[in-house]
Amino acid sequence: MQIKKGTKLAITIEKVLFPNIGIARIGDQEIRIKNTIPGQKVELIINKKKTGYFEARLLEILENSPLEDQPKCIHANECGGCSYQGILYEKQLEIKEKQVKELIDDNLKGDYQFHGIVPSPLEKEYRNKMEFSFGDLERDGVLQLGMHPRGRRFDVITVEQCQLVDNDFRLILSTVLNYFRNHDYKRYHIIQRQGYLRHLVVRKGLKSGEIMVNLVTTSQDEHDFTGLTEILKGLQLQGTLVSFLQTINDDYSDTIKCDKLIVHYGQEYIMEEILGLSFMVTPFSFFQPNTSGAEKLYQTAFKFIANPEYKTIYDLYCGTGTITQILAKKAKETYGIEINEEAVEIARENARLNNLGNCNFIAGDVLEKIDELKEKPDLIVVDPPRPGIHPKALDKIIKLGSSEILYISCNPLSLVRDLKILEEANYRITDIQCVDMFPYTRHVETVAHLIK
Repeated sequence: MQIKKGTKLAITIEKVLFPNIGIARIGDQEIRIKNTIPGQKVELIINKKKTGYFEARLLEILENSPLEDQPKCIHANECGGCSYQGILYEKQLEIKEKQVKELIDDNLKGDYQFHGIVPSPLEKEYRNKMEFSFGDLERDGVLQLGMHPRGRRFDVITVEQCQLVDNDFRLILSTVLNYFRNHDYKRYHIIQRQGYLRHLVVRKGLKSGEIMVNLVTTSQDEHDFTGLTEILKGLQLQGTLVSFLQTINDDYSDTIKCDKLIVHYGQEYIMEEILGLSFMVTPFSFFQPNTSGAEKLYQTAFKFIANPEYKTIYDLYCGTGTITQILAKKAKETYGIEINEEAVEIARENARLNNLGNCNFIAGDVLEKIDELKEKPDLIVVDPPRPGIHPKALDKIIKLGSSEILYISCNPLSLVRDLKILEEANYRITDIQCVDMFPYTRHVETVAHLIK
């Protein structure tokens, strides 16, 4: 059969590569389709020819996979958030573990020990933060608040029964949505650059129970939020509302940026606890979105470190210093470097709260600040953003000559790319283990330990 751009096919997915890319074949011709799982029969359309395979777009799932034998969230067929709805959790873990193991084995030559995957302590209602979007499903349609349907980034579907968060999130979402439907406020239209309502960000300390509600709007209108404040304060929540904020964001992109922060009620932060330490979480600070999963991640990673009490440790891309401080409980000295100055200030405040005197934080680019540290590291910990480590920064890390590196990655693709370079620089991968922080989604964390 001749395959070309625009060809429509009905075909069964044979296997899946990371990140959730289905593989199907017609004869000796390979076709790759995103957001599919093994065993599904799908209708697709060919987008383009690549070297060695064809890339296709999913049109419709014609038949479910035999793996999909569990009840699904009621939003599963419309919401684009969860790829593994309907799959038993143990099977989800097997799929993720296999994807990461194959990716590493196909790209790295080292003789390492693979320790499998650690499950999330909670399968559902595990998220401590959700970012909901205001929008609609049709032009000037009924106001929605929730997630973008898969492949439709300008549309929004309300997800009042989302199972990734607990009932406090769901109650706050429906309350805020009904309030603005009754007041007839318009969502922000990113193309027309008109409108008022942009996002609703809810954070909850799953250990502390403290809740922050952050409403993101433009400056194109004004509203007295006294009424909404009282409504939120009166909700029968399992946790405690300690913060109702409004972020003014007039940026043209769809990312949340803060031009001005208004406190309508309470304070500008919530508190959360990880492994016995307290952390202040502010509206825009990065904090692992699965609290109990983060504890499993750090416990998994740190078990590969021998005799930390004798070691000086660098924590690069440290954010608000969670890893730096947990390691400081056992290490000789820790140094965290982070480019975001606000995050560093919070990290320093958290270290004071936790009475950690051997915990140091430096604000600035890893590429520059790594040269300013006088004490050489015995261990370097890296937990970079999704794109991985900048090549110039990786080169500097290698030149430091640390005898040990611990790499924590949220993206196995960039992890493998960086591990290749470290192997070439005479580092040997000793151990790799996955940790599932995001049940029902394609995402997975991976820990790699290397020695020089």
